[in-house]
Amino acid sequence: MLVPGQCWDAVVGVMPNKKLTIASRTSEAGKVHEAILPELIAHGFGPDAQFAVRLALDEALANAIYHGNQQDPQKHVVVECRIADNRVTISVKDQGAGFSPSQVPDPTLDENLKKLHGRGIMLMRAYMSDVLFNDRGNCVTLIKNRHCMRPLGASERCEPSSPLCPR
Repeated sequence: MLVPGQCWDAVVGVMPNKKLTIASRTSEAGKVHEAILPELIAHGFGPDAQFAVRLALDEALANAIYHGNQQDPQKHVVVECRIADNRVTISVKDQGAGFSPSQVPDPTLDENLKKLHGRGIMLMRAYMSDVLFNDRGNCVTLIKNRHCMRPLGASERCEPSSPLCPR
């Protein structure tokens, strides 16, 4: 877990080099894409990594807008990003009350398969090298290492020593 209210403490020695604040409207997501995705390309991240980051970022933004801020356009979502040659780190923070990720139902259980929502965190974890939440549960930090061979299956974990996801 991260320090309450903090997003970047989990990534020692890394501070964001880009910060955006958007209103809690899905139409604002394009501003985030326009700011981040060209930087991925400029740093040499390939199409698979670009897809993974965009998918996870879209899920994090949707969660912040819909669940965190309850689609209140008076509330904001803050996105901070740091892109280096070997890693991209993105935090998405809303102004909501937060939640406990461990309390989110498993979307792969039979009783949840036909639900329209509830797969975002699973997708983020499947495509990113690491997904961290602050203690309050209103900030998610997404980390994608350049050579991470994700997505992995739901039961597979990428350990630091694993060749699937070098750190």
